Amino acid sequence: MSERPGPSLPGNSTQLAAVAVATALLFALAAWYVRPWLHGLVYVLYTTPVFVLALLVAGAIAAVGLRRAGVSATLNVLGPVVVALFVGGAMLSGLVAGATLGTQTMDDVRTVDGLDASDPENPRIVTRAVADRYASNTLNFPQYRITGSDVTVYNDTLHWSYALSPDGLYNHFTKRQHGTVMVDMTEQNTEIKTFEGDLTKGIGTAHYNNYKWALLKRGEYLVDYQDPFMVVHEGEQHIAVPYTKPNFHFAPLPHTTPEWGGVALVDSDGTITDLSPAEARESEVLGDQRLYPFDLARQRVAATKYRNGILNTFTAHEDEIEVAPVPGEGNEQPFLLRTEEGPEYVVAVEPYGEAQGLREIWTVDGRTGEYERYAPNQSLFGPRKAADYVRQAARTTDWDRFDPSEPIPVVVDDRLYWQVRVVPSDNSGISYIAFVDAQTSDVTEVETTPQVVAFMEGRQPRPGDGAGDEGAGEARRPQMIVQRVAPNGTVLSEMEVYGNESVRIQRGNATAAP
Repeated sequence: MSERPGPSLPGNSTQLAAVAVATALLFALAAWYVRPWLHGLVYVLYTTPVFVLALLVAGAIAAVGLRRAGVSATLNVLGPVVVALFVGGAMLSGLVAGATLGTQTMDDVRTVDGLDASDPENPRIVTRAVADRYASNTLNFPQYRITGSDVTVYNDTLHWSYALSPDGLYNHFTKRQHGTVMVDMTEQNTEIKTFEGDLTKGIGTAHYNNYKWALLKRGEYLVDYQDPFMVVHEGEQHIAVPYTKPNFHFAPLPHTTPEWGGVALVDSDGTITDLSPAEARESEVLGDQRLYPFDLARQRVAATKYRNGILNTFTAHEDEIEVAPVPGEGNEQPFLLRTEEGPEYVVAVEPYGEAQGLREIWTVDGRTGEYERYAPNQSLFGPRKAADYVRQAARTTDWDRFDPSEPIPVVVDDRLYWQVRVVPSDNSGISYIAFVDAQTSDVTEVETTPQVVAFMEGRQPRPGDGAGDEGAGEARRPQMIVQRVAPNGTVLSEMEVYGNESVRIQRGNATAAP
């Protein structure tokens, strides 16, 4: 005689349901608290709507498979299918998104016949790597280090800005950002400015004292915050964070493209103000600051390689461009310059492939985000070739110890030059600066800030001008001339030696360096 199953206890099922609900609530609360740590994953899923389509397709396949083939067979098929859908969908969506962004950029850009004249009062001299070295060498806070490296404006002058962040594990969890360090990029022998004062929410700190954690808790969440930069206004420190937001498109495949969303401003007391682009331009704190996201400028210009369609980038490469790679440690285009029209990002592009000629120069207004495109109607060489010409012009420079860095376009009297900084390999300073004519490849070398200003003002440099002169030298003045002399006294050849160089004489295996 079989036993009948006893009656189920209503209390047990009720308790299990209560436990399940409580567990789900706990997980939800925990996820809500740590949502800043989940932001990367959430944002990727949010901005890749093709994933939703892939899930629907995978779900339909699973439903049909379970009905016809059973669980085991369905799982064996579904795994590879899901992977293929997600990977393939993401790749196709990325291509479509790039093509859409490139089309938008080409539609928005204004083609111009020339570039804005450079502002000689704000020359860009100190490279990022050299500024990093300057800031580190003058740091006298044993519990702090410099972090971040971005461009800011202070006293109407371009500076590299850094946060004074806690150094070491213990300090990381117990201290806040202690201040701001600024390096004037317009002076070769620059003075370091330090602004002390703890920030409630800062850079390089533990999450509970961190600006990013605060933004993702109290500001916009479904946006992409870009690199922060420090702003000092009337003695008060602020952190400015430009951000982008996704723009959704549903044809021919669901995808998103980034667009400028605004600027988040974090005050020293932790107060967060979310500003639209128009509000950021009206902000007194952000007056004269660049506001447009750097990465968005580069991304949009790079996306114009799809101007003739996606297929063209895999086949003929007709009119395809690429952002020119430039020498310079820790920095890449776009570069921020001050022109007579205000702050501008500049991006030089080359033809796709091995060509190094100048195809276009794109400029982006640093405050409005307006794009302009200059396509020269004559053959000009690009920034990479400019660095090569600097090497060729200074044959006596030991290029094992020096490097050309960060070629930037400079317009003087409607003529394009590439301004190349030559720096020691250890980034201990600026050795000299070379202006390379983009049409003739003529190289003019100068050593001092007044000489740079004189060149950019259109005053032809003169030989022999010193550091205190208001003018500049057409070439650097050699500090030594080495002559090779025949036994009869005839000078066979000469070699000029400059202040940043040395002479090495070799005889057999012996080496002397006077």
